Amino acid sequence: MTMTQDEKFIERDRLRFIKNTSSANLCYLGILLDVFYFVNIYKSDVGTYYYNFVIGVSIVYNLVFMLAAFLSSEGVKNYVKNYSYLLCGLGIMQIIRIFIIPNKAHGATAVVNGVETLVMGNGQFFRVVAYLIISAVALLAAAFINLKKCNELEAHMKTLAEMSA
Repeated sequence: MTMTQDEKFIERDRLRFIKNTSSANLCYLGILLDVFYFVNIYKSDVGTYYYNFVIGVSIVYNLVFMLAAFLSSEGVKNYVKNYSYLLCGLGIMQIIRIFIIPNKAHGATAVVNGVETLVMGNGQFFRVVAYLIISAVALLAAAFINLKKCNELEAHMKTLAEMSA
């Protein structure tokens, strides 16, 4: 069933009055999966393997990430196009993070109580990688949806301006 011109106009006009909840909810999903990622990493008890500068930077990055993603969720609710670019950057960073802590810890060993212990086994590795990938996909999807809706709204506002002139 195809939409008539009037139905398309009404659907676009609704964008002026409703929030972009789909993009905002995807941002929240990205934040939630990031929380699962860092809880999974930081709860690991493998001696002093994780007591280093990289983990400190990772903790600070997680805080900045969550603040930026939440700010973006509020921005995309109101169809602010620039937050889509921030979300793209955050999504790309989530993918890059796979190659930092999980990649280095996977298969590494540490001595705990005199016993050589695997730092991150296959199960934990695949779980944290899945968290980061799904988080990245959610953030990139939120950015794409927001860009699409922003462009539609801009075109509609231009049409309204032409109609009133």
